[in-house]
Amino acid sequence: MTIVGGLDVHRQQITFDYIDNDGLVHWGQIRPATRQGLRGWLAKHCPDGDGQFALEGCTGWRYVVEELAGAGVVAHLGDPAEIAALRGPKKRAKTDRADARLLRTLLLEGRFPESWIPLAHVVEIRTLGRLYCTLMEERRAWQQRIHAQLFHQGCPPVKALLSAAGREALARAELSAAGRQCLDTALRRIDELSVEIEPLRTQLIGFARRQAGCQALQRHYGIGWLCAAIIWAEIGDARRFSSSDQLVRFAGLDVTVYSSDGKRSPGHLSRQGSPELRWAAFEAAKCAARRGSPDHGYYRKLAAKRDGHNGKNPTLAVERKILRRCHHTLRELGDAALALPAPEREEVAA
Repeated sequence: MTIVGGLDVHRQQITFDYIDNDGLVHWGQIRPATRQGLRGWLAKHCPDGDGQFALEGCTGWRYVVEELAGAGVVAHLGDPAEIAALRGPKKRAKTDRADARLLRTLLLEGRFPESWIPLAHVVEIRTLGRLYCTLMEERRAWQQRIHAQLFHQGCPPVKALLSAAGREALARAELSAAGRQCLDTALRRIDELSVEIEPLRTQLIGFARRQAGCQALQRHYGIGWLCAAIIWAEIGDARRFSSSDQLVRFAGLDVTVYSSDGKRSPGHLSRQGSPELRWAAFEAAKCAARRGSPDHGYYRKLAAKRDGHNGKNPTLAVERKILRRCHHTLRELGDAALALPAPEREEVAA
């Protein structure tokens, strides 16, 4: 019998609860909750790596899973929402030890809701992709502040704020002293963010050009190298989805239904998945408005008005189509879809 236990991860401590080879229950806390602290605890309690531990897929799971794997211990990552549902109604106080004990019990009983643990290079690109989207969102917010200030002071709208023509138009805008200060501050923040965004974009595109899964996704109309890298990293192993509909639900693009215990009205998107995956799918789907797109006819058909009513959302429909294609493409590649990228070619000096 191997050691079986649960780890409840927090910023200050990790609470453990496990059963050893003799059937005895051990519990306590690992302080501080760092790599070194966990590494020392594993060397003491699992010196031979003969153990299995379950934890929730919340913030901090990465270093815990990596240290468990480094010690030869099997890590089981679970979905927090499904674990909470399996906990059921609380009949007593909820404590860290109770959470660790629940994880251990679910693992022993074979009811633990397993989640896919991404490979190291997938996690790295996923982190970079999310950083890119965060920086872009922040830069977009500063641009919106500029547009709002121009409108508030009665100035004509200025397009393409990042271009030289846009900067010249902003310089000629009639603004108050405070308004000009707001505009100059926003432009400085935009320039600072652009310095961070461009190298990150180049890094993601360079990875996508050398990775087999990203290369396959890029062949779909509308998916560029940047979107391919983000979609590939967010989807991960497509084989964990039994159907393309599951991937659509994973992205949060499925429509909710009415439930008597919920407050959300029917007909809205769940938006419970990765926002970065939805952003990349949206950017790809907007290309369907071009005449050269294979989905252009489908796009126009849904956008058309019928019987006095507005048409359906064509972009959303194409988003789902694109995700389904990505699912089939990555599944057909098999293990090659997640392979490490080809090494960069060294340029030979002339």
